[in-house]
Amino acid sequence: MKRAWYCLLVLSAVVAGVVVGHVVHATAPGGHRPLYYVDPMHPAYRSDKPGVAPDCGMTLVPVYAEDVGKSSLNASTLKTGRVRINPANRQLFSIQLATVEKSAGHGFVKVFARVAADETRIYHVNLGTDGYVKETRDDAVGSYVKKDQHLAVVYSPDFLSLAGGYLSANERSPAGSAKDSSSSLQGAATSQARADRLRNLGMSESQIDELGTTHKIPEDVYVVAPTNGFIISRNISPDQRFERHNELYTIVDLSHVWVIAEIFGEDTRTFRPGTVARIVVPDTAEVFSARVSNALPQIDPVSRSLKVRLDVDNPRFALRPDMYVTVELPVALPPGLSVPRDAVVDSGLLKHVFVKTEGDTFEARTVETGWQLNDRVQIVKGLQEGDRVVSEGTFLIDSESRLQGTASMSEAETTPPPGQAFSVRQ
Repeated sequence: MKRAWYCLLVLSAVVAGVVVGHVVHATAPGGHRPLYYVDPMHPAYRSDKPGVAPDCGMTLVPVYAEDVGKSSLNASTLKTGRVRINPANRQLFSIQLATVEKSAGHGFVKVFARVAADETRIYHVNLGTDGYVKETRDDAVGSYVKKDQHLAVVYSPDFLSLAGGYLSANERSPAGSAKDSSSSLQGAATSQARADRLRNLGMSESQIDELGTTHKIPEDVYVVAPTNGFIISRNISPDQRFERHNELYTIVDLSHVWVIAEIFGEDTRTFRPGTVARIVVPDTAEVFSARVSNALPQIDPVSRSLKVRLDVDNPRFALRPDMYVTVELPVALPPGLSVPRDAVVDSGLLKHVFVKTEGDTFEARTVETGWQLNDRVQIVKGLQEGDRVVSEGTFLIDSESRLQGTASMSEAETTPPPGQAFSVRQ
C-alpha cells in the first residue's frame, strides 16, 4: 500500500514539473511571452507558434523582446547600413582593417595550366611491308632512347630484292671516263631511287649507309629510334608477325613541350603571342621561361575559357605530359585606388565595403571596381585614399548586418528604402 502511494506521489511530481516547465518556457524571460519563433539556421523564417523549421527540420527558437537587436558580435545597428562594434569584439572575432591606397598594379596574372607533349615531336614508327620480329632490345615503355638506337630486328623478303638492286646500281655509279659519264649518271639515279624505296619501306638511313660500305645484302633489318626521346607505346614483341603500316612504337621528344593554359575574362588580352611568362612547378618550385605561341581558336563549351599554348624548353625533362603547373605573366596596370580582395562583398548586383567612420561605427558603402590583380582590387568609385575598410571578417559583419536589417524591417513592416546596401534574405 505504501509503495502504491509512493508511485502516485512521484507521478504527480513529474506531471507538475512538466506543466511548470512549459509555463516557464512560454513566459520566460521576465515573465513575457515570445514575440515569435525563428529558424536557427535561417533567422528570416518566422512562426507565431513553436514547431520545427520546414527546410532543415530543426526546432524553432523563441525570440523575446529583450533579444531583438542582439547578435553574436554584440553589434548594434544605428541605422540602415551602419553597425557599431567595440574594439574588444573586433579583436575577439579577428576583424582587421586596411587602408585604401593608390597602387600602380604591378604584379603577376596567375593561371593554372597543364603540360602537353609537343605534337610536332611525336614520332610513330612503322614499316611499309609485312614481316617477322626476330628480337627486341631495351624497348620497354618509358625507356629513354637515342636517335638511331636499335630497338628491334625484323625480317622481310621485300628488303632483300631492293637491297640487291641498290648494290648493283652503286657498282655502276662511280665516275669513269668521259664516254661512261652518261651510264654513271644513270647508275647514280637508279641507286638514289632504290635508296628512296628502302627508306619508304622503313630501313634507317644508318643501315642504308652501311650497305654502301659492306656491299652485302642484309638478311636482317633494324628498327631504330628516329629521335632522342621516350617510348610511350610499344606494340611489338619477339616472334611476332606484323603487317605493313602497323604502328610498332610511339616515341616523343620531351626536350621541348607545350603548356596549355585556360584563360578567362579580361586575362585573355594579356596573353598575346610572343609574351614571355614564367612556368612554376608547385611541388618543386622549379621555374621555367615560356613564350606564348598561340591562342587556340576554340572556346571550351563548358567553362567558356580560351586555351592558350606556351612553348617551353625542357632540357632536364622536369616537365612531363599531364603535369599541372602555374603560369605567371607579369602585367603593369594603370595606377588607382585599391583595397584587399577580401574587403569587397559581391552580392551579384552590387559590390560594397565596410568603411570605419567615427568611433567604432562601420558603414556599408557601395563601390565600383576595376582591375583585380593578385590580392588587390581597384576601386573606381565609392572610396577615397586613406579610408579605413574592413579587410578580414567582412562577411561576418555583413551577415550580422543582414540579420539585424531583416529583424528591424519585419518589426516595422516596412520596405527597404531606395539605395539600401543590404538585401533581405528570403
